[in-house]
Amino acid sequence: MTSAPRDPADRTPTSNPVLRRALLWGVLIAAAIAIVGGAIGFAVSGTAGLLGALIGTLMSMVFMGITGASILLANRFAGSDVFVGAFFGIVLGGWLLKFVVFIVLVVLLRGADWLDPVVLFLSIVAGVIGSLVVDVLVVARSRLPYASDAELPPAPTDD
Repeated sequence: MTSAPRDPADRTPTSNPVLRRALLWGVLIAAAIAIVGGAIGFAVSGTAGLLGALIGTLMSMVFMGITGASILLANRFAGSDVFVGAFFGIVLGGWLLKFVVFIVLVVLLRGADWLDPVVLFLSIVAGVIGSLVVDVLVVARSRLPYASDAELPPAPTDD
């Protein structure tokens, strides 16, 4: 299967479809973890277990989504003079945002009687592992050229 040549004026990074696919599959795996984890949490610890599973899955999904969304947002600056600075600024800002939100949530949820902390922890771990598996599978199955966005010289003529 051959793909159509890219328009030279199109500076959109070829990694964007891969990131979008990873986000989509990440949402699907998070939904599965929420359903299974919620059922197990409810069976083990009642409403506190259900809430722990749902909040843990939501936390892992939001943190995974911030990474992918920040890279997609930063890729909008591709081809401009500020691309490198904007890219690293946006991605680093996303990571700092995740760090601050995680610390705030840990402080707020510590000691909450209405929440099972073990189920919360296990659902976060399941969400992180699920996100890593999705990332590996999506990247391994993607068809990206090794030299992304490279222009080859024109073919020689038989003159």
